[in-house]
Amino acid sequence: MPSRLSDSFKAHPVHLHQNHIDLQSVREVPDSYAWPPLADHPSSIGDSYHVDSVPVIDLSDPNAAELMGHACETWGVFQITNHGVPMHLLEGVEFQGRRLFSLPAQQKLKAARSPDGISGYGVARISSFFPKHLWSEGFTIVGSPVEHVRQLWPKDHNKFCDIMEKYEKEMKELSARLMLLMLGSLGIAKEDLKWGAHLKDACAGLQLNSYPSCPDPNRAMGLAAHTDSTLLTVLYQNSTTGLQVLKDGTRWVTVPPLPGALVVNIGDLLHILSNGRYPSILHRAVVHRTRHRLSVAYLYGPPMNVQISPLSKLVDLKHPPLYRPVTWKEYLGTKAKHFDKALSSVRICAPRSGFVDMNDHNSVKVG
Repeated sequence: MPSRLSDSFKAHPVHLHQNHIDLQSVREVPDSYAWPPLADHPSSIGDSYHVDSVPVIDLSDPNAAELMGHACETWGVFQITNHGVPMHLLEGVEFQGRRLFSLPAQQKLKAARSPDGISGYGVARISSFFPKHLWSEGFTIVGSPVEHVRQLWPKDHNKFCDIMEKYEKEMKELSARLMLLMLGSLGIAKEDLKWGAHLKDACAGLQLNSYPSCPDPNRAMGLAAHTDSTLLTVLYQNSTTGLQVLKDGTRWVTVPPLPGALVVNIGDLLHILSNGRYPSILHRAVVHRTRHRLSVAYLYGPPMNVQISPLSKLVDLKHPPLYRPVTWKEYLGTKAKHFDKALSSVRICAPRSGFVDMNDHNSVKVG
């Protein structure tokens, strides 16, 4: 990803609390991490209630595009199997992630991201919008991770860098394939996009997230509710539950881990591109009492100089464009400033009857 993507954050520096305490060793939740009980919406386990099950799509299915379109429109998230990403690569990325997060806190802080930066070690930038800290830590890779990883392993950083590079390559090819299927489900051909020939040249980042076990998970939050500032996000969550999505603005549904499967969720930019037909969905991460969870998110966005706006084939007199054109760089700056109001801030037209803008649902905040 071009370094100028980082410029999106330079105007909005965030001095975040870094985890100086070892979350894996504390015996009680410190007050600064203690969230009140989240009773805003009921929660359900996806594999316990069929009506609440997040769709699972086999990419080898001839009807994959149609199934994907329905999942995008009704859920904004789905899981994929037979995606072609080797299992040994997924396991390798997880191993390297656990290797990184198991380092002593002071050593990890040597690779801390700057207040106006995007790459490196630290807590989620959205932490600044909440009065309580999140029970998690992260490591963001934009471009080459060498500069930061060299601070962690001066003489042994190549293994980490090599496998992350291979993973990013696989994810970029998969994301371009998913975009074509999603666009196809909308009746859009690659040729209908001015930048359609450059889907594999799109920008992206990699986000590693660590959620240590927590002595009182009902009083802590791994990652607060938010939508992604992407076209789409591809998540590997291995075998530990924690990801929840807000279905219909009424209930949290747990996305059950499936062996080798990947979770795909719609980002704000695809929400705009589809003129609101494919909603970006609020999601969050909860924590466990006994299990340490690690997830790896691939954040896929358009080329930096491309303006994203509702596709012309999806716009007519009955369906006027809901959003103004915006580049990813510009939108990241808007999100950094307005957070859950970002999508609404670029809207130019009231939504059509029966349309629900998921970003109009306020993120879950501490009362």
